[in-house]
Amino acid sequence: MAAPIVLVDGSSYLYRAFHALPPLVTSTGQPTGAIKGVLNMLKRLIKDYPQSPMAVVFDAPGKTFRDDLYEQYKAQRPPMPDDLRSQVAPLHACVKALGLPLLCVEGVEADDVIGTLAHRATQAGRDAVISTGDKDMAQLVNNHITLVNTMKDELLDIAGVEAKFGLPPELIIDYLALMGDKVDNIPGVPGVGGKTALGLLQGMQGGLDAIYADLEKVTTLSFRGAKTLPKKLEEHREQAYLSYKLATIKVDCELPVGLDDLDIAHPDREALQELYRQLEFKAWLAELLEGRDEGVDDVAGGTPASDSPGEAGDTPQAPVAASNGIPRRDQVILTQAELDAWLARLKAADRFCFDLETTSLNYMEAQIVGIGLALEPGEAAYIPVAHDYLDAPQQLDRQAVLDALAPLWQDPAKTKVGQNLKYDISVLANYAISVEGPLEDTMLASYVLNSTATRHDMDSLALQYLGESTIRFEDIAGKGAKQLTFNQIALEQAVPYACEDVDITLRLHQHLTPLITAQGRLREVLETLELPLVKVLSRIERQGVALDSERLHQHSVQLAERIHDLEQQAFALAGREFNLGSPKQLGEILFDEQKIPVIKKTPKGAASTAEAVLEELALDYPLPKVIMQHRGLAKLKSTYTDKLPRLVNKATGRVHTSYHQAITATGRLSSSDPNLQNIPIRTEEGRKIRQAFVARPGYRIVAADYSQIELRIMAHLSEDKGLLEAFAEGRDIHTATAAEVFGVGLDRVSHDQRRSAKAINFGLIYGMSAWGLSRQLHVERGQAQTYIDRYFDRYPGVARYMDRIRSQAADEGFVETLFGRRLYVPEIRSQNRNRRQAAERTAINAPMQGTAADIIKLAMIDVDAWLREGQMDAVMVMQVHDELVFEVREDQVAPFIEEVKNRMQHAAALSVPLLVEAESGENWDEAH
Repeated sequence: MAAPIVLVDGSSYLYRAFHALPPLVTSTGQPTGAIKGVLNMLKRLIKDYPQSPMAVVFDAPGKTFRDDLYEQYKAQRPPMPDDLRSQVAPLHACVKALGLPLLCVEGVEADDVIGTLAHRATQAGRDAVISTGDKDMAQLVNNHITLVNTMKDELLDIAGVEAKFGLPPELIIDYLALMGDKVDNIPGVPGVGGKTALGLLQGMQGGLDAIYADLEKVTTLSFRGAKTLPKKLEEHREQAYLSYKLATIKVDCELPVGLDDLDIAHPDREALQELYRQLEFKAWLAELLEGRDEGVDDVAGGTPASDSPGEAGDTPQAPVAASNGIPRRDQVILTQAELDAWLARLKAADRFCFDLETTSLNYMEAQIVGIGLALEPGEAAYIPVAHDYLDAPQQLDRQAVLDALAPLWQDPAKTKVGQNLKYDISVLANYAISVEGPLEDTMLASYVLNSTATRHDMDSLALQYLGESTIRFEDIAGKGAKQLTFNQIALEQAVPYACEDVDITLRLHQHLTPLITAQGRLREVLETLELPLVKVLSRIERQGVALDSERLHQHSVQLAERIHDLEQQAFALAGREFNLGSPKQLGEILFDEQKIPVIKKTPKGAASTAEAVLEELALDYPLPKVIMQHRGLAKLKSTYTDKLPRLVNKATGRVHTSYHQAITATGRLSSSDPNLQNIPIRTEEGRKIRQAFVARPGYRIVAADYSQIELRIMAHLSEDKGLLEAFAEGRDIHTATAAEVFGVGLDRVSHDQRRSAKAINFGLIYGMSAWGLSRQLHVERGQAQTYIDRYFDRYPGVARYMDRIRSQAADEGFVETLFGRRLYVPEIRSQNRNRRQAAERTAINAPMQGTAADIIKLAMIDVDAWLREGQMDAVMVMQVHDELVFEVREDQVAPFIEEVKNRMQHAAALSVPLLVEAESGENWDEAH
């Protein structure tokens, strides 16, 4: 028996996917959630019906015959949201590229096209499967036509329709005619809803004709309101039959195609690759490139293409087929002659790409196993120096190779190209080799080009920009506890992997460079901020900071005691013991037993015990307050007091964090192992942790911190006269704001008023609403709005700036820092009000946060250059938020503070002075 014809209601699924699935947006602001939802459904159908002809049907623009029948048909339906409209064309393109017939027929709806094709299929002795989520389609079901809803995993045959609707398929039109349809503006019979329509049709055992043939019988039916129905039905008889016509799906449309035109064609793989790249469907793109894209070649009868990187073989050189079909020649260098030949070429070149293969991701512990080199795309070399598996071939001596390459790395005239060069620079430093001269880092280039992209690793960038699916480390090393280190990997696998790394990196550099150059001042951001910072961060990381582990241990013991006390308090308040870490048990106690009102629910409908919820409840209820205190201390203990001593490097006796340049959207640095950015400063417990960061004997810790830098940047960007004057005159900005908002003299501002003004100052630059401010100040929303209104009355330039930046972001899709860094806000045009407002808040704050990040980076670069001159016995040991931390010899602290403040305060020229506060102490806390 022939496979059924599959007819897909594309319009129905497009709307349902848009409203039912989480929104997705590309880094350029293109919504893609509905596209992905529909394509997922199509892939599922292709897999479930591998031999079936198929058509995907969408509504065509313009009026249909139903508009001629009833002028008000669909008149109340709102226009298609812009976020959905923008997804229609790329979805159509994807459907066509998959090889699926796509139909849009003018004058009729998608339902009618599907109904006609399904009817023709049954006439030709074929079964038809209609994939839809539309209840109207149930009228088409018969012995040869079934419905499938892949979103609900639901299959409806005749029995299924009866079970779902309580009626056979032949009465579905009557059912729709009686109850009408608000979405399509089908009038129906006023006062007849779903239950009444069902009762009528079941009781009269027939459709409209049976009902109107015997209206008196309606009064004998046993459902509520039956006795008054005949009058309504008679009054609206014409409307009921009109509704019947409107609800009836045509099965005799004139179509431009026949059943024989519905065979699936071979997919256009190149078109699909380009579409998946544009829509950032990275997993599908990877599957496509690797020949494992379900529902593409398998269905079309093709054979999945092998994208195997090949093997290095036993010869020094072996051609490798890259995944895009471009041949790449890899060379493994095992002899001095081969190395000398490459050295000669490297010496003659003005730039080269390199990548180290090592034993560890920890730059302090990593040993070099091999070096990848590339000069031109399509040709790469790998120098193994420490592969030590059982039958590994003889390799060149590591130190001899490093000695030979060191002059090239140290040549100030040669440009070094790499991916995440900070790691390679730090590892080479362990071998006393410095990397000098210009750098080009593809990770940072991608980050500067679009910081809101989720990943900037080489595999992701190769997929996004080159359409290349790369060899992953797990592919050659395995996973988990049995994962091999690189020295254990055979050259047959190591050579293609290492050569691909440098080849892809070099090609990414060539691809990204013109993109950055063409976008505003991004090249300047890369060259003056990010790339110079690479070596600075490498030095800070390798320098590390001393830690008093004994003090941390004592603090950990104290925290354990306090955590236990809080646990006992929680048990007493709850009236029983429970697991404080269990949301389920906590929810039962708070909301079921103590009857505390539920203020938010989880997606599954349970009462939420999330941190934000408990923070709000803690204002009024004792148990949530204790839970929050317990959670905070437990996190400090596990994250810092217990963990930090374990991170001390045995060789140096210091903690060496890792700074990340390509994580945050705004340009700020983040750090890990340990995360220095989240150590609290305003609590006693947090300050005790900072007390464990100490100076070595004979030295002091100096902390230099920008004061209110984001507010000063706001004054500069907004050009507000009041803010500019306040900063120019050196007034305390929070006191000045309090005087303006509360209408009192500067000398009469109270502590509480200054605190409120501080919340207003910082809240507004983060786009805080009146509701958010009311929660923070614990005042009524109306009072908070009054404060905001007064603020903008006194500082109108700020209001104008915010309006201007919202408009700019909506027009251009991005905002910029003072130095030209772009910060994309993809959802600034979203039809979803909450998402759009969140994007507007981001647009307001991002230029300030980003400019602050840029300024401290400029300061770090300048201060590092000064320190390297050797005039001071001092080193930079940490960067945290707007603060730089140093270790300075005791007798040089005073002149050091004077000079570092001067340099930081002149890192940028604003229309208000930058102010830096710097102090010294035996530990980090004392230096504040």
